[in-house]
Amino acid sequence: MVREGDLVAIFNSIYRVMKAEKLLKEHRLDMLLIPVPRSLASDCGLAIRYAEADHQSISAVLAGAELLPEQLYRFNDEAFVLVTDTSSSET
Repeated sequence: MVREGDLVAIFNSIYRVMKAEKLLKEHRLDMLLIPVPRSLASDCGLAIRYAEADHQSISAVLAGAELLPEQLYRFNDEAFVLVTDTSSSET
């Protein structure tokens, strides 16, 4: 389901992940809605997976809509490595 080097974006609600999916599809960006991997915690249950090569364009679209993920992980060597975590900066 998640390939080596892929990024997995975790959102803090089902509403935000579904909105992000819709927006990315409208922009014809290559991504996939997936269940949150078991090794990652999320109240939402769904995440967005995409290739690292698409990171800049996907981040730009999500930032423009104020829909950046709460956490972003990269899958390396069969493990998820945290890239960003904005959950502690929310007010």
